[in-house]
Amino acid sequence: MVSSYPAVFVKETDGRYSVIFPDLNGASTCGDTLDDAMTMAIDCLAGVLSAMFEDGDTPPAPSALGDVSPRDVASELDDDYQDAFATLVAVDVREYAARHFNRAVRKTVTIPKWMNDTAIARGINFSQTLQNALRSEFNRT
Repeated sequence: MVSSYPAVFVKETDGRYSVIFPDLNGASTCGDTLDDAMTMAIDCLAGVLSAMFEDGDTPPAPSALGDVSPRDVASELDDDYQDAFATLVAVDVREYAARHFNRAVRKTVTIPKWMNDTAIARGINFSQTLQNALRSEFNRT
């Protein structure tokens, strides 16, 4: 399912772009060019919505594009900017997350031989055990 939210693109005096999603507690990102900023905006939107879904939260309803004031959002960010405009940013959150956030990566780890032998004898899934340990560690920090 595609989700669309208005974003304000602010062209800074140095030519770079800041992007703010007013409906998503001011979630923001940036890019060196407009194309880069749009790519980063899609990634930001997917990341924010994906985290909300994972936490069991319901994302807020998006504002109508016409209700978003680029000038107001831009002036809150910085009074010294070249231009600002609002546009919709859309992403299929589940598809994007599967391709970018939840993609498996191969890691090489080193453990003592006795640990390896014991784990194999007990049928322990190394990948699942490492994921569980990392999740536990993340919750402590």
